[in-house]
Amino acid sequence: MEAQRAVTDQSSAIVRGGHNFYGVPLGIVMMDTPIPRLPGDVGNATTWPFPVHFRVVKGAGVRRVIHKLPSRELLEPFIEAAQELDRAGVSVIATSGGYLALFQRELQASVRAMLLSSSLLQVPWVASLLPAGRRVGILTMEARSLSPGHLAAVGVTPEMLAGMVGMEEVAGYTHDVYLNARSEFEPARIQAELEDATRLLMSRHPDVGAIVCECTNFPPFAHAIQAVAQVPVYDLVTLVTWTVQAHQRRPFGPG
Repeated sequence: MEAQRAVTDQSSAIVRGGHNFYGVPLGIVMMDTPIPRLPGDVGNATTWPFPVHFRVVKGAGVRRVIHKLPSRELLEPFIEAAQELDRAGVSVIATSGGYLALFQRELQASVRAMLLSSSLLQVPWVASLLPAGRRVGILTMEARSLSPGHLAAVGVTPEMLAGMVGMEEVAGYTHDVYLNARSEFEPARIQAELEDATRLLMSRHPDVGAIVCECTNFPPFAHAIQAVAQVPVYDLVTLVTWTVQAHQRRPFGPG
């Protein structure tokens, strides 16, 4: 951040560098998958209202990340990618795999930048804002693989949660597309299944006061989820956006 400020602060007598490029506040560590990335997906650069730098972890597909964690062998390439982004000078580093919540502590310890492993980091904060009798619901790619360990690693306790629904519990098209890394899909079918998953979540758990989407592929459909649930919907886009904005405060006008 200091170097980025220096190159824009024309009043400074000395400009200091140290990086090959500047003005990119966000770095994203990406899983290796050919799945289409719609606007709103974390892997689509148009999602972000600020510049972003991507690093792909070769061989780390969705199925492997969901089913092979915890694995130090799998973690190390993610640490290396995060460190590369850190050296490049970004202020915030996110990942495209919500299940990496399991390694929030290890990933954060490896870099100086803020590290957002998963949208699930928002659950404790969101839970603290809800009125009495309301709790957080989670929509995830595969509920059976999102363990108490994943949740505890980002500060989520059972008392915060109403429940969760995974895409394996509905028709199965979405689950197949992402876990089997299909290179094409029908967005309307994905949206319909997410709407069904939301109805299932709300019918099972009427005390849901807000939804946090674990999967980074869900944000393009967050508006549809909200239309069904009629509650606030959080995802990695909401988490990253307010975190980056906290690093880029600007003066207000004279009023």
